[in-house]
Amino acid sequence: MADRGKHQTGFGFETRAIHAGARPEPVTGARNTPIYQTTSYVFEDVEHAADLFNLSRFGFLYSRITNPTVSVLEERVASLENGRAAVAAASGHAAQFLTFFTLLEAGDEFVASRNLYGGSMTQFGLSFKKLGWNCHFVDATDPENFRRAITPNTKALFLEVLANPGGLVIDLQAVVEIGRDAGIPVIVDNTMASPYLHQPLDWGADIAIHSTTKYLSGHGTSMGGVVVESGKFDWTKGGKFPSMTEPEPAYHGLTFHETFGDFGFTTKARAVALRDFGPALSPMNAFLTITGIETLHLRMERHVANAQTVAEFLESHKNVAWVSYAGLKSSPYRELAQKYLPKGPGAVFTFGVKGGPRGGTRGGYEAGVKLVETVELFSHLANVGDTRSLIIHPASTTHRQLNEEQQIGAGAGPDVIRLSVGLESVDDLIRDLDQALGQVKS
Repeated sequence: MADRGKHQTGFGFETRAIHAGARPEPVTGARNTPIYQTTSYVFEDVEHAADLFNLSRFGFLYSRITNPTVSVLEERVASLENGRAAVAAASGHAAQFLTFFTLLEAGDEFVASRNLYGGSMTQFGLSFKKLGWNCHFVDATDPENFRRAITPNTKALFLEVLANPGGLVIDLQAVVEIGRDAGIPVIVDNTMASPYLHQPLDWGADIAIHSTTKYLSGHGTSMGGVVVESGKFDWTKGGKFPSMTEPEPAYHGLTFHETFGDFGFTTKARAVALRDFGPALSPMNAFLTITGIETLHLRMERHVANAQTVAEFLESHKNVAWVSYAGLKSSPYRELAQKYLPKGPGAVFTFGVKGGPRGGTRGGYEAGVKLVETVELFSHLANVGDTRSLIIHPASTTHRQLNEEQQIGAGAGPDVIRLSVGLESVDDLIRDLDQALGQVKS
């Protein structure tokens, strides 16, 4: 259902992006995956129903937990990430919640990079505290900061290899080694890269998370999230993960690691967290995301090519103070990008607008606001990974809940502009940025 089928083994990425998890519909022969817009499914008999509810047989019983359209998406993303199994959710934030609910008990801790999407920092730093889960943020550009922050209660390390809002690349291999030494899983939010540009599980990460709303869907139409497990983490080592190794009362004492082995984490996230909290992905959004994934490889190639050209243009512009894009020769992350993202360091990056006549922090803030209000082709909105080029001033939007020190630490200071470079003619994108920058007086 959510587990990567043997029929996909050995096929190339592009083939799996189109075919993984899907087969012609057997009754009508429909080639596209149908939208199974149903809440529930008829049982064969009482024994069949009991087996489904006891998790002793796989199948469909209620669309809050399993749905045929959603299952195709889960299997496809698991295949593209070279993972063992996946569970989908209504958003990237919901996917993160399912992950940490499955991992943590009240009083547990995890360590996260401070170079994250602002919403993740708020979820981890504020909302999770109400559940008794404590997050310690570190500067992940020095991986040893993860090691320094680990305590006996630490149950996971979390990072974005290609960091949002842009330009930073974190040394995943070093973080994985730290996680192995501590006996805790390494979780990577791979949204910014997509599995086409980077596959964190191949580098030893244990769990990959996506906001499928972004590049996987790709067209700005569909919310969603997904959790992919590698199937390689030993949940029994060190006695740190009772949710995986101790009997589950809701399923007559079943032990998820013992019963389901290398896809036990995904099964627990589905059968307990998704069941009880209900952030189910809708079949329609799953269908649209499946359709988007079919062109992921083609889109990412164009996204990266356009981003490189736009970044080079901005780096030479008189009204731009700096550009943070790992594809530039000037980037301190260029070497790491070539190691972890050989097909290109994504298409989301940041740059700083010169601060106008007032200069300083306030001048940079006002210049950033002026720029996003002056562009014409770029859309000013809070999303990335769309076919359309997008622009935002994080300090006044996505990261406004953080204080200035936190904003700067997250790469979202007052002068920062974030671009998500789309698939338009790159000359048109440059022309639009040039005219808008010309109206921001340096």
